[in-house]
Amino acid sequence: MTKQSIDPFFRRLFIVAVLIIAVVLLYLMMPVILPFIFAFVLAYLFNPLVKRLSKYIKRWIAIIIVYATITLGMVLLLWWLIPTLLHQLQAAWEYLPKVLNWYNQVVRGWFVANANIRLPILETKGFSETLVEYLQTHYKFSDASSMMSQVLASSMSFINNAGLIVLVPILTFYFLFNWDKRIQMWKTAIPGPYCEKVIGIAQECDQALMAFIKGQLLVMVLLGAIYAVQLQLIGLELGLIIGMVAGIASFVPYLGFGIGFIAAIIACLFQFGLDWTYLSLIVGAFLIGQAAEGYILQPLLLGDKIGLSPLWVIFSVLAGASLLGFVGMLIALPVSAVLNVLFRHLYAYYLSTDFYKGRKQLVLFKK
Repeated sequence: MTKQSIDPFFRRLFIVAVLIIAVVLLYLMMPVILPFIFAFVLAYLFNPLVKRLSKYIKRWIAIIIVYATITLGMVLLLWWLIPTLLHQLQAAWEYLPKVLNWYNQVVRGWFVANANIRLPILETKGFSETLVEYLQTHYKFSDASSMMSQVLASSMSFINNAGLIVLVPILTFYFLFNWDKRIQMWKTAIPGPYCEKVIGIAQECDQALMAFIKGQLLVMVLLGAIYAVQLQLIGLELGLIIGMVAGIASFVPYLGFGIGFIAAIIACLFQFGLDWTYLSLIVGAFLIGQAAEGYILQPLLLGDKIGLSPLWVIFSVLAGASLLGFVGMLIALPVSAVLNVLFRHLYAYYLSTDFYKGRKQLVLFKK
């Protein structure tokens, strides 16, 4: 059967079937593909630093130095953070009887007086019984064997995730090691007439993404400093740590505010008790930080660097959250930066068309 004799309908049907099979295979292989995607993203982020170091030393040595520096920084951070957190957890445990007493005397009394609702009395010694009752109610362990099977399944899931955590740095190393060769191979695969244009657009997208990363890091540092300074001035012992965590978590809009606000309120209750003055100061501090993030830092530092106006920055975050939830919020601004570059080139092409210049008209508008 010659190529001309193939029915176009069957050819289209074959293409649709191949696409459906490819999508199904990608969905089934997603647990395997995700570590490679994550490793590729990390390699893209680390490549500029590795490229600079590789001018003076071999590339594989530069990669190891970058790995060692990141690992050392994380170890030093945990070395400083963990003892402080343990001290605060011990203080929280010692303050627990006061919290229970406030609940039993104030909260229960208010509900009884105003809503005619009788809440149970909580005691420290009853926590273990409450935990067992919760497990029995929500998980319905019929016997010890079913409970052990659940624990074993959770353990296997943890082992698999730990394996992926170990796999990602290895994959990142190989991506970094052959990065230039892989980019050159992709360049040679582009058809000749379009090579220069495609490479130019790709370079602009790369510049926009790198500008976003630098701008986002600056936002995280400044916002963390705003939160930390305010909480330290209020007198919160964990103010510095909470401010830093809130700044780091602000990579996802509103996440840093949520985590920092909840952590600060809990720390305030443990340190000062139910003191409305300190609670009001903490609420005010986070409102100031949220206003600075949403209306000053992100629009000015990110919007200018990725070529988006403050309105489009806010719209991108809200649209990403509406479409994909948490993941959408995470990738909203990088995707918007790339789409902005593509739209600018598409608009420039539109301005160069004969239709825009009036040399051609659509049949719809012809008399």
